[in-house]
Amino acid sequence: MPDHEVAIVGAGPVGLLLACLLAQTGVDVGVYERRPDSDDRSRAIGIHPPGKGALDAAGLGTRVKEEALELEGGEVICGGRILAALSFARYQRVLVLPQRRTHALLIERLSHLPSATLFPDHEVRDVRNEGEQVRLALHTAGVSREVTAKFVVAADGVHSIIRKQLGIDWRPRPGSGSYAMVDAPHDQTGQRVQLHCEPAGLVEVFPLPEGQRRWVVADLQRTLGDRDAFVAAIRQRTGFRLELPLDRHPTMFRAQQHRASRLTAGRVVLLGDAAHETSPIGGQGMNLGWAAAHQLSAALEHAVRSGRAEFREYERHAERAAARAQQRSAFYMSMGRPAAGPTLAVRNAVIRLLGTAPLRARTANMITMKGT
Repeated sequence: MPDHEVAIVGAGPVGLLLACLLAQTGVDVGVYERRPDSDDRSRAIGIHPPGKGALDAAGLGTRVKEEALELEGGEVICGGRILAALSFARYQRVLVLPQRRTHALLIERLSHLPSATLFPDHEVRDVRNEGEQVRLALHTAGVSREVTAKFVVAADGVHSIIRKQLGIDWRPRPGSGSYAMVDAPHDQTGQRVQLHCEPAGLVEVFPLPEGQRRWVVADLQRTLGDRDAFVAAIRQRTGFRLELPLDRHPTMFRAQQHRASRLTAGRVVLLGDAAHETSPIGGQGMNLGWAAAHQLSAALEHAVRSGRAEFREYERHAERAAARAQQRSAFYMSMGRPAAGPTLAVRNAVIRLLGTAPLRARTANMITMKGT
């Protein structure tokens, strides 16, 4: 008999959510994570309607909503003028909660499900399909061992070892950019986002719980890792004088987009960032993974009961959803690039159009991933 009915490689928010969904139906799940401790970085913050639906299904919707800040809408600004303003309907609202808290709530939920076990500090070094089961080679505390499972889900991120071992191509998609980011205290309350699409490049300002703001600045030259340069760029582009505490330093990141050429190989399935890398600009990646996990959980539960690896519908749905999300992200990034002259005028006209009454509801649906 295999050691698990399902083994999940990767205890990020997507892998943990899938584990909760499976375990609450009684499926035996082992979650293997190479890190010994939790990842305390803030990282993803936005929980869109598809993500909220998946969290509700996992029994976490109420807990998350109690801690999260609810976004009511936002404005797109250029040169001090509002180009477009949107207010979200109740069904479009986005929750804001730092990923470290979402992660902690998922682990807490998993700990109360008796058919699930989390194995931190377990690095998966090899995976082999063996007909009726999959064999995983693990390394932990200097010791190598093997476990088996009826099915394996690779939720091990953009640099997925399992995807590489299975020989699945990792194909680039349009849309890339460099950015600098920092979370800092802010003395004004609010539940609206400000997007400054300025001639010199994007500045995003997101409200966070507990009196914080996240600042994201487009950084094509990758020079804004220095806190003084970061503050100066915000002032130069928006006129706002950010008071950044001495212990806060910007984090630089490169946004890129890729998709795996296929999502299944025998009894192994790719999920989340292992299946598709979607730019964090627009906040879609984690929610895309959660929505896919929600669908995959039903397919896996059926596969465990029937013994058949049938994931074609999951693969089709996940690939279509990723393609739509990446198209949106590429568009968002194009709107935030430096622009001047006719290019700036055309870009601002497009933004104004999207904020007009006939298109406002559709634009809000696009931003909040309704229909994903």
